[in-house]
Amino acid sequence: MTPIRIGVLTSGGDAQGMNAAVRAVVRTALDRGAEVYAIYEGYQGMVDGGEYIRRMTWDSVGGILQQGGTVIGSARCEAFKTREGRMRAALHLVERGIDRLVVIGGDGSLTGADIFRREWSGLLADLVKQGWISQETADRHRYLFVVGLVGSIDNDMVGTDMTIGADSALHRIVEAIDAIASTAASHHRTFVVEVMGRHCGYLALMGGLAAGANWVLIPECPPDIDNWEDKMCQVLQAGRNAGRRHSIVVVAEGAQDRYGKPITSGYVKDVLEQKLGQDTRVTVLGHVQRGGAPSAFDRNLGTWLGYAAVEDLLNATPDKEPVLIGIRDNRITRTPLMQCVEQTRSVAEALKRQEFERAAELRGRSFRESFRILRTLVRALPHGAPSGKSPLKLAILNSGGAAPGMNAAVRAAVRLALDHGWKVLAVQNGFQGFVGGDVNEMGWMSVTGWVSRGGAELGTNTYLPSGSDFYAIARCIEEHEINALLVIGGWSGYEGAYRLYTERDHYPAFNIPILCLPATIDNNLPGTELSVGADTALNSIVEAVDKIKQSAVASRRCFVVEVMGRYCGYLALMSGMATGAERVYLHENGITLRDLLNDLANLTAGFKGGKRVGLLIRNERANDVYTTSFIAALLEQEGGDLFQVRQSILGHLQQGGNPSPFDRILATRLAARCVEYLVEQRDTKPPIAAFIGLEGGQVRFHNLEDMPKMIDRTFGRPKQQWWMDLCPIVSVMAQPGPRATAQ
Repeated sequence: MTPIRIGVLTSGGDAQGMNAAVRAVVRTALDRGAEVYAIYEGYQGMVDGGEYIRRMTWDSVGGILQQGGTVIGSARCEAFKTREGRMRAALHLVERGIDRLVVIGGDGSLTGADIFRREWSGLLADLVKQGWISQETADRHRYLFVVGLVGSIDNDMVGTDMTIGADSALHRIVEAIDAIASTAASHHRTFVVEVMGRHCGYLALMGGLAAGANWVLIPECPPDIDNWEDKMCQVLQAGRNAGRRHSIVVVAEGAQDRYGKPITSGYVKDVLEQKLGQDTRVTVLGHVQRGGAPSAFDRNLGTWLGYAAVEDLLNATPDKEPVLIGIRDNRITRTPLMQCVEQTRSVAEALKRQEFERAAELRGRSFRESFRILRTLVRALPHGAPSGKSPLKLAILNSGGAAPGMNAAVRAAVRLALDHGWKVLAVQNGFQGFVGGDVNEMGWMSVTGWVSRGGAELGTNTYLPSGSDFYAIARCIEEHEINALLVIGGWSGYEGAYRLYTERDHYPAFNIPILCLPATIDNNLPGTELSVGADTALNSIVEAVDKIKQSAVASRRCFVVEVMGRYCGYLALMSGMATGAERVYLHENGITLRDLLNDLANLTAGFKGGKRVGLLIRNERANDVYTTSFIAALLEQEGGDLFQVRQSILGHLQQGGNPSPFDRILATRLAARCVEYLVEQRDTKPPIAAFIGLEGGQVRFHNLEDMPKMIDRTFGRPKQQWWMDLCPIVSVMAQPGPRATAQ
């Protein structure tokens, strides 16, 4: 029986993470017994045929996961826009028996794929008439099945929350603005930073939010007044008067005013120099946003989507409409391909008609919410307290291990609470500081620059209140007249808040609203799929492992890398997927001697076959007996002269570094919702006690009293862990070769 043959191509602008998608398509297809052909140089390679269409093996995609761009190339192709060009493309596919395609690109590439699919039967009929193929060949390939994946840094496609490459581009933007901010502050300068995105303001909006920009201009939400230049200058000058040493203005390349007139970075520079007399510089980031290694998220996103694309093609039927495979609410989704393309184009049409509210609405809920939050955060000073209401006092503390993004959460909570007319008190050094009465009032400018800082400016530890501590904390609450408490932290933060909640009957002072915001690199908290800090830790692991693999290649080594997470395997599993590890050891799955012997056999066979590097990732508490040292020693002993073994315990570097854009944005969004919830529920009786989280893409609250039912207290992790569903994908990608071949 002739095997199913799948073609994969990348088209349009390159995007970081495309290689991960190609790798996943190839390995998933081979694992399922299908053959895979890479079509080099996009549609141009399909039209030209010959060496541009190559059969792929398991090893063909080895070592590409961490590379930027697309290793199979991309090119603009005018020939494919003609019927003659598409007929040549059809001929070259049919000659190789290919009738299933995975197309990775933007809306133009996906539209081309759908036109090709709809014309397929007619193209084959013409080929038969001209004698280029037989009727039997045409009958064997009566249908062309297509699946689309969006590879675009712009994140401008309807049908998916994130496109492959957008997160990496955001990394480049935020890294650049962080660097620019330090030199700008040194000279009291203003910088205007222009970012990509075509007619989509996603990169500018999220980049500005994540980097703490002081003004942002995007196409979907143009300035709502005619003299917007005066308003911008007024806000920037007020910030300088309040003590800020520099200003950052982010301009999307497609920015415009409400009459459709383009707003360029050069124009903004001229306005600032003329009206404020400030030393102003322009930085156009350009194609640096497309370059560099993909982020951990983009590697994993590409892998998920590529795996799902093959599954979809293998189950395709003639009556099934082609789909775009994307991610929504942290889950793989399938949406009719052309529906996504048409809705995406409707955004551009709305912008042309100057229907800006409609365009912003089509961008989605999180886009609109982020813009609303940004409008408050860029203010130089907060609004005054609402008339007729006495100001409340909100206390904020960190608890647990340091998590990158804690400071971003504190910054957002402080400014948004002040903007609601509240007073904000910072509790230093967690619950221990609460016991000691170490409390200070915070102002608007006191959190300037915090969004980009790692660590925890308020101090944090794992101290848990008990015994007489409750009396001391109650006294502190009463003395400072605290009306609400926000705990930003990990397991000890949740546990400490829960203890205060359970002591309400004994200490009336605890009858105030209590909220917990998840911030821990372990991602082991209930009621949320992602915690602030986990994405940064994951990127730190991936960056370190990339370097480890480079060193290993030079001397035929296998590395056993230990990552944090306590008894939660999130970091181990996700970093294993993002780095291409051969094996991931989790506490949830356990480790047996049979597992180790099987892994040894696979490594030995691989190195004998020419393999140059091996990688195993182990969660720090995967097994009390089979430790990282034990596994390394076993492999070293049995590997002999075939390969060397080294162990690497990454340790606290996973908690360090500046927070990733994702963690800054998540921290800001969750903190904003916490403040809104406190405002909404300020008079609720009994006072609320809850923890916030991101579930299914939605921000939700759970009652603190329900926490014991949602956790596995023995191992300090939630009972439901969504990411465990990804184990089969990791298993397929980590194999030494396709199962069919191994058998």
